[in-house]
Amino acid sequence: MKYTTIKEHHLFAKTFQKGQRVSLRYLSVFVLTDYAAKRLAKEHPQKKCYNRFGVSVTKKIGGAVQRNRAKRLLRTAYRQIEPELKTGYLVVLTPREEILSVKEPAVEAELRKAFSKLDLFLQKDPENT
Repeated sequence: MKYTTIKEHHLFAKTFQKGQRVSLRYLSVFVLTDYAAKRLAKEHPQKKCYNRFGVSVTKKIGGAVQRNRAKRLLRTAYRQIEPELKTGYLVVLTPREEILSVKEPAVEAELRKAFSKLDLFLQKDPENT
């Protein structure tokens, strides 16, 4: 499933200022409840609520090639985890410089750890397990 991206600067700024943050070794995750989620769900063709997702990379990470690699790693890891997450949130990921020295499975594991700290995973039914 293709995720919906955050494109507006004010949404990034609001998420950074008012959202919950978890900072780990390779990345930081900012999460804020999306107050427009119900309105956007009505406009969605399948009438589903979803998360809006963004990546913010500073020049501290390196040149354009390094920044694009960091963004690619974060998008891939998020795409793997997204079906397991609760919906109706603004999610912004910011990489740290150490992300360039690792492969995608390490980034995905770190992202899972951050989302579990933020309690964003869907609850599994104990009857089905």
